[in-house]
Amino acid sequence: MIDPLAEVVTLLQPGALLSKVVSGGGAWSVHRPATGRPFYCVVMDGAARLAIDGHRPIDLLKGDFVLIPSVLGFVMSNREPQAADTDPLTVTMLQDEVRHGDPNSAANARLLIGHFTFGSEDAALLVSLLPALIHVRDEPRLSLLVQLVAGEARDQRPARAVVLARLLEVVLIEALRSSAGPEASPGLLRGLSDERLAAAIRRIHESPAHAWTIALLAKEAALSRSAFFERFGRAMGVAPMEYLLSWRMALAKRFLRRGEGDIATIAERVGYGSASAFSVAFTRFAGLPPARYARAAAELESLEV
Repeated sequence: MIDPLAEVVTLLQPGALLSKVVSGGGAWSVHRPATGRPFYCVVMDGAARLAIDGHRPIDLLKGDFVLIPSVLGFVMSNREPQAADTDPLTVTMLQDEVRHGDPNSAANARLLIGHFTFGSEDAALLVSLLPALIHVRDEPRLSLLVQLVAGEARDQRPARAVVLARLLEVVLIEALRSSAGPEASPGLLRGLSDERLAAAIRRIHESPAHAWTIALLAKEAALSRSAFFERFGRAMGVAPMEYLLSWRMALAKRFLRRGEGDIATIAERVGYGSASAFSVAFTRFAGLPPARYARAAAELESLEV
């Protein structure tokens, strides 16, 4: 059976770009502007408060994992009110970590933070299918992974950076799996948590070239057309045919970049009856014709080599 989440993660090409250990002492505060880069935080010890633009502040506890697939502006600070003997914005470089707030007081939080990188050229499209904020707590499997990450971050062992990068990639995937549910913000994870919608989403991924209509997808979900359309849009954040088009175009871009067939073959693989119809749709979606997109991708790859 096709796994839509696995397909999206595979296309995203995630990697851990950088990581560092930071701690907070006394009253402390960190302000970060919106960057659009995927940001993560693992709470190794203590507690902290995270306030993200457009979201209610959340309290983070030891073992928590937070992922923001496309970073909005946010403020991280101490959780409990404390006297500000030192400017909360003070930053001090300690031996193995960056200290925010009072460098001389005991740490009230120790965090591993950093950025993921998504190697796909379609990262913006794929990230739009994920929740804006992922916060996971009390998940045994993820807790075990977080412990491994925290231990590796503390220990200055050989190949530390490589091991951390691999562990964090696994943490990312586990966090996505763990955060699926009806309470998730609109996106693929919430859609897959709905048994009826999941049936239709899986069919799209199993047979992207099929001549899908709202009626056919509603039948897969065992819902009326109107109920399916409303339920899909509420859970996924996009209309069914918009999701189908986005997925077809993501696949088409991958086929074009890899040179997997001529334009007519790729058109057929993603559900178009002719190369010309595909070219028109692709150009409208990507901003340039498929042949030119393939050439540009090949030229970029040759430069990188």
